[in-house]
Amino acid sequence: MHFSRETKIKTWTVSTIALLLFIVPVYFNGQWTIILGIFADYILTGLEGAIPTIITIIMSFFLLVTIYGTLINRNSFKNAPKMRDIFVLDWLWFTLRVLGTLFAIMTVTGFGPAAITSDLTGGTMMNSLVPILATWLLLAAFLMPLLMNFGLMEFIGTFLEPVIRPLYRVPGRSSIDALASWMGSSPVGVMITTQQYERGFYTKREAMNIATNFSVLSIPFSLVIATFIGIEQYFLQFYLTMAIACILTALVMVRIPPLSRKEDTYYEVTGKQIDDRSTEGTMLKTATTRAYRRADESDGAKSIARDGTVNVIDIYGGLIPVVIAIGTLALIVAEYTPVFTYLSYPVQLVLTLINVPEAAAAAPAFIIGVTDMFLPSVIGSGIESDFTKFMIAVMSLTQIIYFSEVGALLLKSKIPVSVWELVAIFILRTIISFPIIYVLALLFVGL
Repeated sequence: MHFSRETKIKTWTVSTIALLLFIVPVYFNGQWTIILGIFADYILTGLEGAIPTIITIIMSFFLLVTIYGTLINRNSFKNAPKMRDIFVLDWLWFTLRVLGTLFAIMTVTGFGPAAITSDLTGGTMMNSLVPILATWLLLAAFLMPLLMNFGLMEFIGTFLEPVIRPLYRVPGRSSIDALASWMGSSPVGVMITTQQYERGFYTKREAMNIATNFSVLSIPFSLVIATFIGIEQYFLQFYLTMAIACILTALVMVRIPPLSRKEDTYYEVTGKQIDDRSTEGTMLKTATTRAYRRADESDGAKSIARDGTVNVIDIYGGLIPVVIAIGTLALIVAEYTPVFTYLSYPVQLVLTLINVPEAAAAAPAFIIGVTDMFLPSVIGSGIESDFTKFMIAVMSLTQIIYFSEVGALLLKSKIPVSVWELVAIFILRTIISFPIIYVLALLFVGL
């Protein structure tokens, strides 16, 4: 098949830019990050403490539009299906959007119950998580088409397919999602996965396998976790342990329920769009042909800008309020009720049996990660044993299913998944990865 010189130049130029933005690590300001992360840091630094207020104002405006579309005139967006999906909601998502916006207003203004506005609940969401989430996803919304629409995923995926498919039962192109998480941000990795599903490039099972196994926290954030809990001197061993635990845990997770029972069918609205046609010749020729074909079919800059704008409206009007609602409620349960203390008793027994130091103090940290990725380190920072802190920190990254972030992103997406499935995945990941982390902690830190 013949492709024009313009298509070939477009494929390699845009793909190189995408690689540099999303994947290639760079050393900046004393730490490893990616160029997208540098942009995000400039925004965060430039706006400093203003982001929570800005986000709250934007969410409040979009809530008014949602109230109009959901309660007053449900036909107002009948000629704009994408806007209708964002602003005409069923009762559950409408309630979560209202709650998330109200929680944000209370936290920013300081008016409201302490359980909501506390630094440990609403304050954590609005001052720690939301600014990072909003900034990263804003950039990703406009720049992700460079990664997905110009052949890079087809090119790399062709080479990795023979390895990734038998091991993890997912397409080779999913390696891009994983790298975007590991080098940049786990929300960006999840966002890539959900959009690839909605566009017909992943099946339901593949999308869930990728999102719940490879959406690992980035290297910069992992360093923050290690430093906060007090094991920065073991950072290389810490990150290596996390990587090994995630790789081995994923091998098991994709082969057992609930992931193994997910339908291997594509999103009904778009159907199968992945290009799995082979070409005569070498794998390199197949990879380049698929890349050129994808770039040749890609939309122009105008449609990319349009889709990016719709993505931003969905992120700020729909996703972030849901993240705030679910995350704040989860943190309230964690901070103001004994639920996690009671649930941690079996964990405490196991930790005691295998002689983990300070087992009683550490046990809640092994299960509280289901609410937020940072809480285990908050609990672990008061523990003296480096061995125990090492295990807590690694586990907090390996569990992946945090309802304040990854869980909320998946529930808001078109991928069919329930709260109980996510809880089951969290528990299974904890059980499977625990012995791996324990053995490696013995090797690298010692009791």
